[in-house]
Amino acid sequence: MSALPIEQYLDQLKDVLASHNRLMLIAQPGAGKTTRVPLCLLEEEWVKGHKLLLLEPRRVAARLAASFMAQQLGEDVGQTVGYRMRGDSCVSAQTRLEVVTQGVLTRMLQDDPLLEGVAGIIFDEFHERSLDADLGLALTLDVQTSIRDDLRLLVMSATLDVEALKRVLGEQVPVIECHGRQYPVTTAYRPSISGEESARHALRVVEEALSLPDAQDILVILPGVAEINRLVQVLEKTFPDLAIRPLHGRMSIAEQQSALAANTSKQRIIVSTAITESSITVERVNVVIDGGLERVPLFHPRTGLTRLTTRRINHASADQRRGRAGRQREGRCFRLWAQEQTLVPYGEPEIQQADLSSLVLELACWGVASPQTLSWVTPPPEGAWLSGQALLTQLGVLDKHCKLTPLGSRCARWPVEPRIAVMLERAADFNAVPLACGVAALLEERDSAERSLHDALALRLRQPQRFPIWQREALRLSKRAGVALSDAKLVPLGPLLALAYPERVGQLIEPGKFRLANGKTATLPLNDALAHQSYLVAVALSSQTGGEARITAGEPLSLESLLSLYPSIQQWQPRATWSQEGGRLVGEEVQAHGRLVIAKRPLAHLPEETIKKALSNALRQQPEKLFGDKLQQLRGRMALLREYQGEAWPDWSEKALLATLESWLAPYLIDINRLSQVEKLPLERYLLNSLAWEAQSEFEQLTPLTLEVPSGKQVGLDYLPCLSQRPPVLALKLQEAFGWQVTPTVADGAVAVMIHLLSPARRPLQVTQDLVSFWQQGYPEVRKEMRGRYPKHPWPEDPLTAPATAHTKRKG
Repeated sequence: MSALPIEQYLDQLKDVLASHNRLMLIAQPGAGKTTRVPLCLLEEEWVKGHKLLLLEPRRVAARLAASFMAQQLGEDVGQTVGYRMRGDSCVSAQTRLEVVTQGVLTRMLQDDPLLEGVAGIIFDEFHERSLDADLGLALTLDVQTSIRDDLRLLVMSATLDVEALKRVLGEQVPVIECHGRQYPVTTAYRPSISGEESARHALRVVEEALSLPDAQDILVILPGVAEINRLVQVLEKTFPDLAIRPLHGRMSIAEQQSALAANTSKQRIIVSTAITESSITVERVNVVIDGGLERVPLFHPRTGLTRLTTRRINHASADQRRGRAGRQREGRCFRLWAQEQTLVPYGEPEIQQADLSSLVLELACWGVASPQTLSWVTPPPEGAWLSGQALLTQLGVLDKHCKLTPLGSRCARWPVEPRIAVMLERAADFNAVPLACGVAALLEERDSAERSLHDALALRLRQPQRFPIWQREALRLSKRAGVALSDAKLVPLGPLLALAYPERVGQLIEPGKFRLANGKTATLPLNDALAHQSYLVAVALSSQTGGEARITAGEPLSLESLLSLYPSIQQWQPRATWSQEGGRLVGEEVQAHGRLVIAKRPLAHLPEETIKKALSNALRQQPEKLFGDKLQQLRGRMALLREYQGEAWPDWSEKALLATLESWLAPYLIDINRLSQVEKLPLERYLLNSLAWEAQSEFEQLTPLTLEVPSGKQVGLDYLPCLSQRPPVLALKLQEAFGWQVTPTVADGAVAVMIHLLSPARRPLQVTQDLVSFWQQGYPEVRKEMRGRYPKHPWPEDPLTAPATAHTKRKG
């Protein structure tokens, strides 16, 4: 084997892992870390008799890495080195190094938390920060700290966020940095010309690359399949003598391997997605043309929709892509953007932008109801976590305490997202498991251009050989279920899909417009076959402006099927609705599925709890009915205490109070059915009562409603400014403050009151928190200007010795 940059660091790496159970390795692309490091560790004392796991973010990378390392040992894959991924594995009893995709580690941990027989785990290309990688690291750290302190963990990449990783691996974790690529790469920037189409832009740069005397094969990296197909068509017409090879995740394994295989008779141009970004040495490639974009799924908890978004890549990814050109010889990288274009250092972790329902299920299986129990490089966002819990509860996977139900335990055995697992499990209730396996495979593989799922599945069932990816997945699922895919009988798919997408059952509002069970509205073109259906299941949605969504794939659903799937719909439930015309709550009983009302009838008497809930919801829609001046003053007082004394005092922000109406206000909403009645209630007293008696007493002492001024009067304090983090205001006539030298304070002396000194006409003459300074410097000017305008009021030369008064000279 030829020398690689990583070679000189291998002894140091082995020494560190002999005495430490955690290590970070930073090595540039082409340094050889993916294939040299695992092989060098196999003969270490702590590994003998056990195996190592090498985690790769992509299936293609896992196969290639395993094949290359086996070749270096002079063996076939499946002997010392093997691979394991969803639906495909090549291992044997003698396998000591398993290259696995990241999701496989989670399955191994769930099946055997002790990881018996595993000496160490290598997280390769961790910079990509996939959800599976973050989850795998969190679970592995849990195992290592609790029962397997002998388990070694090695996290490596060319671009690691070292500080973020140290927060979970430990500040003292060793870090080895391998400098230098195997071969240098020259970088050039080629931004598009104004008005230039993307395919024409890429073609222009390909032509430049082909003119280089040392150019061998060329790798073009684009964000998605559509862009790849467009460029491939242009290149095939322009360069008929070259081998033009598309490469993306929708292709079969054989097609991917063919695209990556070096063709010595023809120069290749490989047009790929980011599938080639990590851990792959593409033979003969020494020119990379990087489009600088990536397509990622972004989940929006508020809508429950995941939308593919094209965005600029980050600096770490750009560096990884450039490294593809320097793996075997000196290389060139053309970047299709301007050099002054700023890239963020690292990509946003998938955990911050993904649907977390699968993560919630995995942690429930692990026995964890809250993510705070584990150590995360990036903690799961609360909104997406709660959204995932809510979905799994609706699906019946979790109970109201967020514990696994019997259905949830069964769903965990399926290597698919929770929705699909529920469909596969419940399909047995009406003898449709073979069909459900076909539907599940279709949902993963379906071309977005296929609007009808029924027609797409029918075509695959008739001609499965035309759809090898679907066929492989459907057969894998049917084998796991113990059924034959050939037994699938094509019937309406709506009932099956309603099991997976209960919140996306839609009810016709008007032709082409549907209300979904989650309360959102979704639309279809009027000429769509589904536009007039009474009920449907919206399987795929795209967000639009105005808050509505467009249904891009769906199936009809009969009311009878919906009722049979969810019998609880037929139970009558009391409900209060708000009548804008009458300005009051109206009672009715409804049969409902989520926010869809299937049937309703009037109800003369509403249960008290229903009224309280309805009024709370109405107040959230019209908060101005709630936040009158007295309540705002109370909120200001609390805001002051939280600012200066911290979170020992509760959060009384508008958002927090609206979210907790049921606890502090609802108990007092008795015999009330109009919002106008709510406005007359002593809301500030109810809110104050939410504090313990001792806290109320301290609250009144620290934030008094009035202060005694030198004239002897009690003057009210205005705490509204405290809502904007400004001090409370005490407004009084200037003459009432004569002799006052010490500025009053609240909050146990922490906050000086802002004093507004007023004219006899109650207009501000001075605003100050420093009375002594005002009497010395400001008062003489005020006296000079005001004594002639208000001669009946006292304006003494020495205000510090003059008696304070609220009256005129005559009354005084």
